[in-house]
Amino acid sequence: MTMTGVLAVLAGAVIWHSQAGQDWLLKRAVAIAMSRPAAMSEFDGLQVFMCGTSSPMPAPGRAQACVAVLAGSSLYLVDAGAGSAHVATLSRLPLERLEAIFLTHFHSDHIAAIPDFNLNSWVAGRPDPLLVYGPPGVAQVVDGLNDAYGLDRDYRVAHHGETLLAPELGMMQSRLMPAGTRLERGELTITSFAVDHDPVRPAVGYRFDYGGRSVVVSGDAVVSPGLIDAARNADLLLQDSLSLPIIQALEAASAGTRMEQILLDIQDYHAHTDDLSALVAEGGVRQLALYHLVPPPQNALFEKIFRRSLPDGTVLTLDGMRFELPVGSDDIRMVAP
Repeated sequence: MTMTGVLAVLAGAVIWHSQAGQDWLLKRAVAIAMSRPAAMSEFDGLQVFMCGTSSPMPAPGRAQACVAVLAGSSLYLVDAGAGSAHVATLSRLPLERLEAIFLTHFHSDHIAAIPDFNLNSWVAGRPDPLLVYGPPGVAQVVDGLNDAYGLDRDYRVAHHGETLLAPELGMMQSRLMPAGTRLERGELTITSFAVDHDPVRPAVGYRFDYGGRSVVVSGDAVVSPGLIDAARNADLLLQDSLSLPIIQALEAASAGTRMEQILLDIQDYHAHTDDLSALVAEGGVRQLALYHLVPPPQNALFEKIFRRSLPDGTVLTLDGMRFELPVGSDDIRMVAP
């Protein structure tokens, strides 16, 4: 090692082991982290960010179902499963622009992170109360969460003050949006449609249309005529999907346990991978991307089996993956996490 190299090593050791050096490194590291660009910025078109791609079946590196849609400068969520708010916050989504959460149904893996999103966007500076849309039952969910987190809100306002955290902005507001509802928000149209997730009733999906571009989020749904109609000619369809070969193998391996029955029961209310080619062909979907993966493939073999019979070009989404659909273009850009 040259003398210059020796001096560099010694200087590094001094910095690493001294309080002043550690403080200098800390400031540098924090400055770099805080200057990291946000995952989504204002954009003329639709941006989609995958905040959660797992089902209730746990998988390393995956939160439960949550899709963020940025239309112009406004941010919306479809569902908010456990862990998804952490993904969104760590990815620096512009939560101060969060206007509404759209719930497809009220399974726990679609609603567990609603309070986290409410708190995080309130702290980020959201200027209005968070709206939560959904089919009948949404008021019960929102009222219950507002009540359950009432003490938490009071503590935070008392600690930080009403100027920073206006109490009225911490209270969510429910909005009924049954299937067939069209919501106009400037250039954006959001349409709810019925899906088949029996015995869960009601259950809906959502279609976002903005500047000639379109994104459809199915929620949990088997393939049905209503889903095909709602997804017709969509640029991007985010679709729930189940790999029957994998689930049946897990069922067989669980023989004699409580999980055997659970794994049998879930097979009839998620879209099977074998059914998705017909959905794409009949609906004229330009890009199919799967989320709420049942189960999320955790190795190359599981992914290869999951992809059997899927349409060419189908994307198996990951947390942190982003899609960009610019206005005035047919492009569908995928950005890896």
